[in-house]
Amino acid sequence: MSEIKRSTIFSGKVASPLRLADTVSDAIAAALLEGSIAPGEALPPEGEIAKEFGVSRPIAREALRQLTSAGLVTTQQGKVARAKALSGEPMDKIYGYAVRSSIKSLKEANEMRRVMETGIAKLAASRRDADGLALMRKALADMHSSLGNPQEFTEADIRFHLGMAMTTGNSMIRIQIEGLRSIQTQVSEIFSTRSTRSMDDWRRTVARHQDIFKAIEAGDPQAAEDRILAHYEAADVASVEVAEDSRGGNP
Repeated sequence: MSEIKRSTIFSGKVASPLRLADTVSDAIAAALLEGSIAPGEALPPEGEIAKEFGVSRPIAREALRQLTSAGLVTTQQGKVARAKALSGEPMDKIYGYAVRSSIKSLKEANEMRRVMETGIAKLAASRRDADGLALMRKALADMHSSLGNPQEFTEADIRFHLGMAMTTGNSMIRIQIEGLRSIQTQVSEIFSTRSTRSMDDWRRTVARHQDIFKAIEAGDPQAAEDRILAHYEAADVASVEVAEDSRGGNP
């Protein structure tokens, strides 16, 4: 019985004996990101990968380990490796370790998000992807219904900003915002539980998000940028209040 010949999946061959595992993992990653292998689909066996690239099994094994660490592949003992959908999960884990509830980390997190989301808001207002707008709209409704509940409000807040990223229609921006989930969670929870947090303050937070949504929905990039900047100015004030809480109210 003749062997069925399998078509080549990966583009590119190993050109240098140096850092072979990196070269192999780069080629496999390109196939995953180009859609040659769909999320959830099994990759070829380790031996077949080694044969296709002309490398040893240990090199193929190391390439798969690199892809697993990057969050592009899932592997289990005794089972084939499978492709994963590209997401911000690896970055989220790193930020989760990095961010802590100190005034310094809060300021740095707000500064980073301000820089990113001013551009995101403008692009979202220009693109207005329907799915992203729908997620923002639903998140706003959930924020209204969860006033006074830090955990539920935080989840709605995260979905709002993810929706804004999706409204750009840019998958790389969506992944980047997914990678900030740990930061968003910690910042939102700390702000929501500070001693000065009144019900009026909760409502003002929702109103700022509503203003951002309206500017994006209306297709006004400049207004969207202005509303985001106003939102983060309020976050800076909240950071000072959190710092005062941590010092017991002492100046």
